[in-house]
Amino acid sequence: MKNLVILGGGYGGMRVLLRLLPNQLPDDVQITLIDKNPYHCLKTEYYALAAGTISDHHIRVSFPEHPRLHVQYGEVTSVEMESKQILLSNHDPIAFDDLIIGLGCEDKYHNVPGADQFTFSIQTIDQSRDTYQKLNNLSAGATVAIVGAGLSGVELASELRESRKDLNIKIFDRGKHILSSFPVRLSNYVENWFEEHGVTIINGANITKVEPNVVYNHDEPIECDAIVWTAGIQPNKIVRNLPVEKDPQGRVILTMHHHLPEHEDVYVVGDCASLPHAPSAQLAEAQAEQIVQVLQKKWNNEPYPESFPPFKLKGVLGSLGKKEGFGLVADRTLTGRVPRLLKSGVLWMYKYHNG
Repeated sequence: MKNLVILGGGYGGMRVLLRLLPNQLPDDVQITLIDKNPYHCLKTEYYALAAGTISDHHIRVSFPEHPRLHVQYGEVTSVEMESKQILLSNHDPIAFDDLIIGLGCEDKYHNVPGADQFTFSIQTIDQSRDTYQKLNNLSAGATVAIVGAGLSGVELASELRESRKDLNIKIFDRGKHILSSFPVRLSNYVENWFEEHGVTIINGANITKVEPNVVYNHDEPIECDAIVWTAGIQPNKIVRNLPVEKDPQGRVILTMHHHLPEHEDVYVVGDCASLPHAPSAQLAEAQAEQIVQVLQKKWNNEPYPESFPPFKLKGVLGSLGKKEGFGLVADRTLTGRVPRLLKSGVLWMYKYHNG
């Protein structure tokens, strides 16, 4: 029996499972899924969990069940590609015939002293729970600093404003406008929303150091009661330690069939893969679809696809609390209630089809 091992039950790993199960998995292949958690987590909603506007239960989706799907819970410590084994902290090594690495990303601290020690995070569900406890136990009038004004920082700041109207929220951004990767019209719309709702934007920020309850902007200390870091991501440390070629962001260089050039049986999906788009849940799912096609050809001893169509991404939707939002869909900018409703609908559809 061949063993397909999937590291990580994130968006990419989940899409592989849902495409192969229940009827597309060859009789001589089994799947071993390795994950820390006994459920798939909706990472795109971690900001709301941290802000306290949704419950933990709302962002969990059960893994599928199948006689030839085995789920092993634990923390991966190493990927041994030559011996084709996965080393775990709490289990004997697991051998693989084919491997899909979908371990996701971690915060990138840009070598800022103290940032990794004295800030909170929303990169994992455990970290988001810790952040929730910290933010929602703050006393009235406390100051929260959010470092980074990309999509995650903006959604956290707006959701926290709805959850805790008493807090003093400051969001630090390096650029002239928040959401620098979006059209200026959307940046202006969100900045106006923050101004109307009492969220302080500090543009042109340069965080040089972090100490307990103190963030240094251009070496000037600003006292805070909590600091949340949303200023960049990098691949999981297991992937960073792999002796393979990587791009400048530390993501793994792959062939057009999404496997390592030197290891045809090792695939990388999602945030750890070097792809022509910014990491996202829908990009991981689109890539997973192509990996499944490659695996099916391989298992049937058929030639691999000569090419794949370009990834078709539907766009980006962001929330500003529960009633307003913003988005970029088919190169059209959306603001107000419509993008917020669209985002809620996308989330509902995802949970309905995958839960």
